[in-house]
Amino acid sequence: MIPCFAGSPRPAARTLNDDNDAMTDTLQGKNALVCGSTQGIGRACAMELARLGAEVTLMARNEAGLNNVRQELPTDHGQSHGSIVADFSDWEVVRGKANRHIEANGPIHILLNNTGGPPAGPVFEAPSDQLIAAFTQHLLCNHVLVQTLAPGMRDAGYGRIVNIISTSVIQTIKGLGVSNVIRGAVANWARTLAGELGPFGITVNNILPGYTRTARLDSLIQGRANRAGSTVQEIEGQMIANVPLGRFAEPQEIAAVAGFLASPSAAYINGVNLPVDGGRLAGQ
Repeated sequence: MIPCFAGSPRPAARTLNDDNDAMTDTLQGKNALVCGSTQGIGRACAMELARLGAEVTLMARNEAGLNNVRQELPTDHGQSHGSIVADFSDWEVVRGKANRHIEANGPIHILLNNTGGPPAGPVFEAPSDQLIAAFTQHLLCNHVLVQTLAPGMRDAGYGRIVNIISTSVIQTIKGLGVSNVIRGAVANWARTLAGELGPFGITVNNILPGYTRTARLDSLIQGRANRAGSTVQEIEGQMIANVPLGRFAEPQEIAAVAGFLASPSAAYINGVNLPVDGGRLAGQ
């Protein structure tokens, strides 16, 4: 059952002209749900949101990984963090577990959607079930989470939805056919939501990470090296040559942007695709 989202838009949020304390990066008193949070960018985002004061609930399929990250999350603001074990291959399970969580713990103010990318390869050669799996893991799970959590955001007068996607939204990446397709779908879904949810004080924004030092990037580089009969170092050098800053990003650098978009200071940023890529797209 889809949650009711009727009601009048909430009054406009305070601005800097109303109160010098209204614009802040603190997330104290806010609850965040961070998906795909056992490693890489998702883990870094969970750490950053907790550092800023949010009470964080981690969501992923790896229970041991969730437990490890939960124990590492900052608690300087007296937070009590939690976790939800859910496999994003089943959107109905994801929705059900999210529903039970908010029924037991109250509303979520910040949703960070993040899911591992589909397998590499040309889209023309991708079997249909690979596209269906990607659609489920990325778009459908994101969608049911927003449907489940947005009514609580509206009622609480605070909502931030941040989607970790890819620069392929703007420029497709060779060899990542299925990923290119699904990332574009998620971006347009999110920007559509930004217009629909904005009147309720809920912002929806997309972060487009460039080459970021994660296990997925390492795997993609190794795969390219194997196919080209090259070395990992040579492939890395070719990729970095396209980045004006001359290096890969660290996950924490993506997380810093997510923390800002989740904060009160970002109240007037809505519906953007924000590349965090060291200038790679600008240099093309």
